[in-house]
Amino acid sequence: MTHEPQSTPQASVLDIKGLTKFFGGLRAVHDFNLTIYQGDLAGLIGPNGAGKTTVFNLITGLYTPSAGDICFENESIAGFEPFEITMKGISRTFQNIRLFPTLTVIDNVRIGFDPRAGYNMLDAIIRSRRYDRNEQELTEKAIDFLEIMHLENIRNELVKNLPYGEQRRVEIARALACQPHLLLLDEPAAGMNPREIVQLMDLIHFVHDRFDLTILLIEHQMRVVMGVCEHITVMDFGEVIARGDPGQIQQNERVIEAYLGKGAAAHAA
Repeated sequence: MTHEPQSTPQASVLDIKGLTKFFGGLRAVHDFNLTIYQGDLAGLIGPNGAGKTTVFNLITGLYTPSAGDICFENESIAGFEPFEITMKGISRTFQNIRLFPTLTVIDNVRIGFDPRAGYNMLDAIIRSRRYDRNEQELTEKAIDFLEIMHLENIRNELVKNLPYGEQRRVEIARALACQPHLLLLDEPAAGMNPREIVQLMDLIHFVHDRFDLTILLIEHQMRVVMGVCEHITVMDFGEVIARGDPGQIQQNERVIEAYLGKGAAAHAA
């Protein structure tokens, strides 16, 4: 008698249960549940005001949950400070690019390595040997990283002088320099032209495979969502209304109604 080999259970990276957030009397997120597994490339979508970015802000410590829990790699991080969550292994980008425009590309990326610089404030003030040694190591790491990300040819350019698509690429590179296990991308295609969107999709696939990353993204560009994400969660009015693969989501009546209005699903059918 032969036995089929047993598959190893997939490890949960992020497990959110009953997440709720009130701002005064306004309920922005209600009883939100989501599990992201190791290696997932997942999407979180919904109409404007659905609560997507609030979820990201709760995960990354910018907001404190009113109720519920957020577990990252089997540890509750609800209520942690943003820098603590970054050190745990979660990194993110923002809908509006948050780079240092008057710094060069390499300096912006070096900032991502700084939390693990290995020296203290006193070392920096007196320019100790440890400071000089570690700064040189950080610069070498940043150069190697820029080569991997195909940004080495613009490393000395001021970020403010770059096209929008390349600024977004630099922002993603800085987020990756934090050495995350989970990368959160908040509307990475916002403001991009069609050519830049294609390049972005290629970049997301590249970093997912090259860095063996788990990725969760918010996006309004359905071309990106359907072309990149393997699993999609849909929110409306702070609640989950659908889950599934891209094909299932495209055919879901509640999703069509949320985006196009009541009666749209029947008309689409």
